[in-house]
Amino acid sequence: MKKIYKLFLLPVLFLFVFSCDSGFDELNTNETDATTIDPVFQLNNAIINTSYPGSVLVYDMGIVQQIVTPNSGVLTGANFNQDNRNSTDDMWINYYQNVIRHTRDIIGRIEDNPERSNLLQMTRILQAYAFMLLTDTYGDIPYFESGKAFTDQNFFPVYDAQQDIYPDIIQELTEASGALDAAGTKETADVLYGGDVEQWRKFGYSLLLRAGMRLSKVNPTQAAQIVATAVQGGVITTNADNAVIRHDANYRNGPGVTLNATEANNYYLAEPFVDYLKNTNDPRLASIAVTYVGAATGPEQVPGPDGNGSNDPSIQIGMPMGHNDGTIKQVATDMGLASFYEFAQADRTRVVTQTSPMFLVTASQTQLLMAEAAYRGWISGSAEEYYNNGVRAHMEQMASYGEASAVPEEEIAAYLTANPFSESMALEQINTQYWVASFLNGPEAFANFRRSGYPALEPNPFPSQDITGDFIRRLTYPSSEIAVNTENVNAAIARMGADNLDTRVWWDVAL
Repeated sequence: MKKIYKLFLLPVLFLFVFSCDSGFDELNTNETDATTIDPVFQLNNAIINTSYPGSVLVYDMGIVQQIVTPNSGVLTGANFNQDNRNSTDDMWINYYQNVIRHTRDIIGRIEDNPERSNLLQMTRILQAYAFMLLTDTYGDIPYFESGKAFTDQNFFPVYDAQQDIYPDIIQELTEASGALDAAGTKETADVLYGGDVEQWRKFGYSLLLRAGMRLSKVNPTQAAQIVATAVQGGVITTNADNAVIRHDANYRNGPGVTLNATEANNYYLAEPFVDYLKNTNDPRLASIAVTYVGAATGPEQVPGPDGNGSNDPSIQIGMPMGHNDGTIKQVATDMGLASFYEFAQADRTRVVTQTSPMFLVTASQTQLLMAEAAYRGWISGSAEEYYNNGVRAHMEQMASYGEASAVPEEEIAAYLTANPFSESMALEQINTQYWVASFLNGPEAFANFRRSGYPALEPNPFPSQDITGDFIRRLTYPSSEIAVNTENVNAAIARMGADNLDTRVWWDVAL
């Protein structure tokens, strides 16, 4: 009887085993998670992450004396001309991890797919933008081998000299901008321009113009050739074509987050910036600034319609450079203020909200660069006309922050009449306006200040400094790179110069 029972179970067991095996693949396949992603969504991720982190307040905007804090600790940086590697590494980490990593992967995936040629060129343009910002900020950086840890298992990329990086960036921008094809696939999911090929082309050539102008001191002849190519290709000349990151509740403006949270009462418009706008009766001061009248403490700064904030340009007073939270108190008292909390600030209810747009490349910037190029004889056209167009474009751009920041047409016209272009002061005038037009675009304001030497700022007089020159010339490498990629970092330092705030990047030659 037992033998018969065993014989009966045997076929049942085989049936069970084969039944399980036949459905094994289906049972172990996730039918809901994506196994691949459309590369245009990767590009969107990269685009969104080009938005600057809040740490640009610590260095870039402080170096060019637009925004400053008297406080130390985590806010130590350009305010005291000191090296704070907890902040200098933010842009590096964000761009390599969240921009370059994606662009490299996209290019590797679609470079042989003619149907996604426009997406390829768009990605090359954005990647060139990211690399230009990184090398302008730090100098020699991983370039040719960067972003390949996943694909090539290269975890220790070589650092390339900036003079070797720039020719490749220029080539990438030239080729990619020229290869965009209006008859090709339109990448409508793109969050920057909705796949508009002509707008991407203008973005690419505007970056090429910027790259060419970077070489104005180190190689004027080559600079002139690159600039002429860019202008002939077609650059951004109207605000409708601006390269701008639009933020929302999920993807927030980095400086806006910082200035609407723990540091709301700690950052102020710097005296040189406010004084320049006041002395020229610039209507943009009313669009940008707020003073919390009578504020004796941080909590007494009350934003909103029922608060004590005033946008009246006549009462805006910028915070002088060179003070800490101890010495600035007496300065405020001597100036007749209730406290240093009464110095002017960038209005966090208008221009630096958490959802404020962030402008990467604008019509104002390109018009002003063309003004300089025309003055130098590198392109045709009137330097004065380009200049006026550039100033006007930035004043009109202020409306992007909301109706309360819009500059009326009659005020724009009055300003241009009262502050006419002067041929004898052309370079200073153009590049000082570029400084204003790059407000809140710290990396670009910092780069053009080093390139042009304008505005003519006095050095920060703070007595305890980590620099021997007048101004910070670059940011230092991340501590993580020094610890992990030591050999390649040391090779870069040996070639470029010391890893400190004094060392100049390749195109920033002392004249």
